[in-house]
Amino acid sequence: MPFDFTTVMDRRGKDAIAVDLVGKPGGFAPDAPKEGFDFIPMWVADMNFPVLPTITDALQTRISHPAFGYFSPSEEYYNAIIRWQQTRNSVTDLRPEHIGYENGVLGGVVSAMNIFCSRGDRVLVHAPTYIGFTGSLENAGYKLVHSPLVQDDNGIWRMNFADMEEKLKNQNIHAAVFCSPHNPTGRVWERWEVEQVMALFQKYDVQVVSDEIWSDIILTGHRHTPTQSVSNDARNRTVALYAPSKTFNLAGLVGSYHIIYNDALRHRHLKESSLSHYNSMNVLSMHALLGAYQPEGYAWVDALCQVITKNVDYACDFIAHNFPGIRVSRPQGTYMLFLDCEDWCKTHNTHVGQLLKAGWDVGVGWQDGRPFHGPHHIRMNLALPLSRVQEAMARLQKYVFCK
Repeated sequence: MPFDFTTVMDRRGKDAIAVDLVGKPGGFAPDAPKEGFDFIPMWVADMNFPVLPTITDALQTRISHPAFGYFSPSEEYYNAIIRWQQTRNSVTDLRPEHIGYENGVLGGVVSAMNIFCSRGDRVLVHAPTYIGFTGSLENAGYKLVHSPLVQDDNGIWRMNFADMEEKLKNQNIHAAVFCSPHNPTGRVWERWEVEQVMALFQKYDVQVVSDEIWSDIILTGHRHTPTQSVSNDARNRTVALYAPSKTFNLAGLVGSYHIIYNDALRHRHLKESSLSHYNSMNVLSMHALLGAYQPEGYAWVDALCQVITKNVDYACDFIAHNFPGIRVSRPQGTYMLFLDCEDWCKTHNTHVGQLLKAGWDVGVGWQDGRPFHGPHHIRMNLALPLSRVQEAMARLQKYVFCK
């Protein structure tokens, strides 16, 4: 089956935040471009590719039956997840009872924290930090403690284990959110790193939520290590969260899932997540997952990762050769770049807000990295046809980094 990663879709008026909020008041979205420039959506972390055809086929088949009453997840729903995890992540001991539905990963994060912590407790996260963690955890009453990632001599983001240990030891922290692969840096942790961080969490009795929503989008030469796979202790102290929504661009359908092996932890999590009386699956989201986790879906994701790898290679090489003072660590997973603009801004006596606006003016819809705890950073989505990535880079070269 051929897959389409080249069509430039017009998403206007089709329920897409990425384009329909542009220029709207409130400060959330980029400004509308100046006259003569169309908008290139490179901010919201969704993809500008048509979805896998077996997904739309599955939805159309289900919609053809004119009843949408109460239902329970099917046996095939659980079996599809088990097959997916075994094939993609070499997980061999997953059973249906370990799997539970979540409306979204962030809801699962908050449910887990509510059983790990009391309101006001400190939660360890890495910085830069996904904006969703900041908003959801602070809204739920938790205090975030940031352990900054550091870049090594090759520009690769690394955990600072000494800093983490100091904070765990001296601030009485017993809960952490571990983002794997890491958003927004795109780092795919090596197995030894996951082993070391989980050993540290074991030493200080830290309960862990592992956000692995990006685990399918791994670039060429890298491999995802499930957090729960590195030790028996990690298996039992971790709530792991996954979703087909990021992999297959299904966020508008809503639907994620957790994997929790520890029986007592799982029972408490299920109880907590039920309290809203809203954490329930939509029948169409179930069929979307079934359409995604087909044999064609495995091939589609492999092809997607190759496309994203090419886009990342093109963008990073172009930036290195044409945008002096802009630094970017080549991501190993996800489809996001995290641009460090500090040197360029200093050289040109400007700040990242003005740089953002200059890009928006010519239709490059990149995203402010400051809410992600990147003080001079811009976040950039590359999940769109290469022709649009090339156009965005050309506009930035001609109109923005031309000084």
